[in-house]
Amino acid sequence: MVSFLKKLFGGAPAGGDKGADAEAVEYKGHLIRPTPMKQGAQFQTAGTIEKEIGGVVKSYRFVRVDKHSSREDAVSLIVIKGQQIIDEQGDRIYADQA
Repeated sequence: MVSFLKKLFGGAPAGGDKGADAEAVEYKGHLIRPTPMKQGAQFQTAGTIEKEIGGVVKSYRFVRVDKHSSREDAVSLIVIKGQQIIDEQGDRIYADQA
């Protein structure tokens, strides 16, 4: 678990002003891109899930009301939420896209 967290947070700037994007995490053929949103002194849970389907990159943006005091906590939850969405819905999350 520790090595996973080190890899996840390795190159990301800590506590950037704008909640800079974290490194993408691959999960079951999808890429989860954490994009925590800075809200005052906290970070809101937000991210994008992407997958190439038929030569076209499809994406699904999600935002949750959860807020965290640290960017690292937000990124951890974003990855977990992304994995839950993929487990529950699979490729159906891209169904509304042309």
